[in-house]
Amino acid sequence: MKKIFFVILTLFVFSLISNAKVEVESPISQYTQVKAAHILVSSESRAKALKNRIDNGESFSEVARKYSACPSGEFGGNLGYFERGKMVKEFEDVAFSLPVGVVSDPVQTQFGWHLIKVYDKR
Repeated sequence: MKKIFFVILTLFVFSLISNAKVEVESPISQYTQVKAAHILVSSESRAKALKNRIDNGESFSEVARKYSACPSGEFGGNLGYFERGKMVKEFEDVAFSLPVGVVSDPVQTQFGWHLIKVYDKR
């Protein structure tokens, strides 16, 4: 009886997985704006340590408030919506290529090291 239940459950789960629709990120060029937040620090090692904290459950916005060297840190790192050409290239390239909700690996610009989180694209 347990074997039959297990087989039925396995088939049911397989059916759910095989019928699931996966959203695929559209081409970067489709989006004209992103809504993002960032954390700015002075070293790659500091950025990696903060990313580790976020990956382990700390709130991105709280980490930004506590540790970001950018004035936007006061607002959880929120930069609002911006278009291409408004940020330095290294930052912009990552922001437009990140899936919504993902925190980037450290990104170096002339201002320091950033962690970027995209909240929306349009």
